[in-house]
Amino acid sequence: QVQLEESGGGLVQAGDSLRLSCVYSARTFGIYPMGWFRQAPGKEREIVSAINWNGGRTYYADFVKGRFTISRDDAKKTLTLQMNNLQPEDTAVYYCVFRAREHSGDYYSQKEDYDYWGQGTQVTVSS
Repeated sequence: QVQLEESGGGLVQAGDSLRLSCVYSARTFGIYPMGWFRQAPGKEREIVSAINWNGGRTYYADFVKGRFTISRDDAKKTLTLQMNNLQPEDTAVYYCVFRAREHSGDYYSQKEDYDYWGQGTQVTVSS
């Protein structure tokens, strides 16, 4: 069983920054791939960024490259998404995800690859 708790969302202006955090608690042994998805009103849920089990490999969707940074600190059981230069199109609910199954050592970018989802944190960017 894995529990995920996101924090750090809020209302900001275009060009501002936010830092999302996801604290996880897991009874599974080992360290697993994680990531962030988002869902805007009326749109499909989409991958934002993903990270492999040891932080050595990361993935970013094209629309966040150069602006967002994903990182993990497993000693603190925390996944972080630093979001800079936010734009109105970044407005969405952001979800932390955790893969509890066996993995290849790489990151994963599909919704189906993950087993646990946080409740989400709202990010709203005004123009």
